[in-house]
Amino acid sequence: MRSLSAALSLLALATIPALATTPIFAQSPKSYDCYRATTPIHIDGNLNDPAWRAAPWTTNFIDIQGSSQPRPRFRTRAKVLWDDTYLYVAAELQEPDVHATLTQHDSLIYQDNNFEVFLKPFANSSGYFEFEINALNTSWDLYMSKPYNKGGKADSSWEIPGLKTAIAVDGTLNKSTDKDHGWTVEMAFPWTAFTSRLPVTTPKIGDEWRFNFSRAEWKAGQPKEDYWVWTSQGAINMHIPERWGYLRLRGNR
Repeated sequence: MRSLSAALSLLALATIPALATTPIFAQSPKSYDCYRATTPIHIDGNLNDPAWRAAPWTTNFIDIQGSSQPRPRFRTRAKVLWDDTYLYVAAELQEPDVHATLTQHDSLIYQDNNFEVFLKPFANSSGYFEFEINALNTSWDLYMSKPYNKGGKADSSWEIPGLKTAIAVDGTLNKSTDKDHGWTVEMAFPWTAFTSRLPVTTPKIGDEWRFNFSRAEWKAGQPKEDYWVWTSQGAINMHIPERWGYLRLRGNR
């Protein structure tokens, strides 16, 4: 098991290139209308709760660098809802061979195929949150006071009391001799979880956060993972929050 400092060094070198400057990027970030959940959501990994019917799917994910890059091999899409207690996130990941190996919380989850959530509550603050999860329901939650290219460091001591997560596999986990259809993930982030790092208050209709989703996908014989995202970053770097999309809280649909 690596020390935390070694793990963070690996993170910076292997997956988050240090950028002296942010390259010019002309694409406009996407936006998502996040509707209020009308009924309780049971977090079990199956997206069959009635409330999810009111939540639109995001557009299918594209390569992290943009639509000029090859189209992702498998479809990824997500949904988001909210109520007074939670921000709910659900994702559907097509995958012919669902597998995962990491079982320890706060492992470097991107070393497995994974799903990632990035949340930035305030436009005038540099701080933001990241959450990663694999098909074994192993997670890594961290806070960034600022991006890596501005001297930020991952704070893995941030935890999420009351977090709910669940995975459902359409196939057989860690069995490569058959063909799977994919996996779904369902999450409920308590709004109170963010207050230990930023002054997040009770949400209300009209609030707007910056956010993005990412998927790390490894291919046999390929030395590096692919990153597929909801809204393009224009670089192989998720830690450019000004390029994330907009999450806009709405009322009942």
